[in-house]
Amino acid sequence: MSSNLQISKELRRKIDNELQPGESIRWVGQPIPRFFTADSIGCVLFGIPWTIFTIFWMWAALEFKLPNLREDLQPQHLFALFGIPFMLTGFGMLSSPLLVWQAAKKSVYLVTNKRAISIQSGWSTTIRSYLPDQLKDVYRKERADGTGDVIIAIREWIDNDGDPRSEEIGFLEVRDPREVENILRQLFQNNA
Repeated sequence: MSSNLQISKELRRKIDNELQPGESIRWVGQPIPRFFTADSIGCVLFGIPWTIFTIFWMWAALEFKLPNLREDLQPQHLFALFGIPFMLTGFGMLSSPLLVWQAAKKSVYLVTNKRAISIQSGWSTTIRSYLPDQLKDVYRKERADGTGDVIIAIREWIDNDGDPRSEEIGFLEVRDPREVENILRQLFQNNA
């Protein structure tokens, strides 16, 4: 376990609840919390004009003046309210870096003597467990700074438009992907 790893009590409780009798932890880590990832940057860049246009549209619907709420509601006041969901969507896109950072702080990866486990908390908790035979095709993607991803599986599906989609699943944004890959390969070999 990394000496600078700060796992919250809530995550520690989830780890303890997930471990089976006789199961011991060989490695534990968390994703590196980053504000700006490829996904969040794209979302922010799209959210900027979206939010600006929505606010401008609402302001135009109010005839470019603040309403006097002491008077009766005018139709344009109600019309401007239709922009609120779009404005909230824009604020959500603009806050995506914070949400990505929070998600990393609420996630933990661990390798035990029996399996690999990914726990992602948030509004709900997603726990993925990988048995040794599922670790035979593990690979890593390293960045220049030595951090990277250890990919355990690739989920593929067809979207609503009929286009093929895929998602890499595994231990993402870890500090030493080479070490993690070696531990996972050793787990596979020990149980082969």
